[in-house]
Amino acid sequence: MDFTVESATSAVVGSFDATPDPRLREVMQVLTRHLHDFVRETAPTVGEWNTAIEFLTEVGRWCSDTRQEFILLSDVLGVSMLVETINGHEGGTESTVLGPFHMTESPRRELGDSIDLIGGTRVCVVTGTVRTTSGEPLADAGVDVWQCTEDGFYDVQQPDRQPAGNGRGLFRTDAEGRYWFRTVVPSSYPIPTDGPVGTLLGATDRHPYRPAHVHLIVSAEGYEEVTTHAFVAGSAYVDSDAVFAVKKNLMVEFVESTDAGAAAEYGVEAPFVHAEFDIVLHERS
Repeated sequence: MDFTVESATSAVVGSFDATPDPRLREVMQVLTRHLHDFVRETAPTVGEWNTAIEFLTEVGRWCSDTRQEFILLSDVLGVSMLVETINGHEGGTESTVLGPFHMTESPRRELGDSIDLIGGTRVCVVTGTVRTTSGEPLADAGVDVWQCTEDGFYDVQQPDRQPAGNGRGLFRTDAEGRYWFRTVVPSSYPIPTDGPVGTLLGATDRHPYRPAHVHLIVSAEGYEEVTTHAFVAGSAYVDSDAVFAVKKNLMVEFVESTDAGAAAEYGVEAPFVHAEFDIVLHERS
């Protein structure tokens, strides 16, 4: 059969009919239909097609042990958040993007430890409780946190200025499901723009900024793991996050406290900033 504009899709879809894995067969056939529809609708020139291939090749070249440019591309196209939203669980804490900087293992830390290894100016204490959807506390849950400095940089972006593991920590909740750690108030920051994704944003006149936030991955045996953010309420760019990850239920008040007793309890000096962020995990089906 001749390969024509009209016959192309059925020919390629049919080539996957014998795929043993039914899910793989479904994905490849649906992908083919949508991709062919896109090509027919946009009618790219050969030169444009080559430019697209070169762009994707360059995205791959920028991936490394400490940077994931393909995740960044997925983020700015809203695909990461769409996948997270489709896979969310009603009643649990809403999920958000992993982001491109969870590329190094967080060091194990004890409750109350500081993840700020360079001495930021706005000392912050983050506290919370991990619970089930029925409200029961989850002891020994894992709380993996990572964030940028108050200047807007992650440790992997400044290996000459930040020690490895700065802004990162892996904690376990106590018997009552509580976690707490010391840090600094994070800043809004631009996603990396020195690679092909940054070039794309520039060509489309989109800004690269994200609102201030703390990343968390929370897990417990028998429950669905959640990847989420605690967004600093009132931060710049909460209405125009470059990766579309902001959800109103994840907005957290970072409140300045002058309570000397509370400060002493947390091992800081007053005044300090306090943020309370509880996590609800959905039972695994």
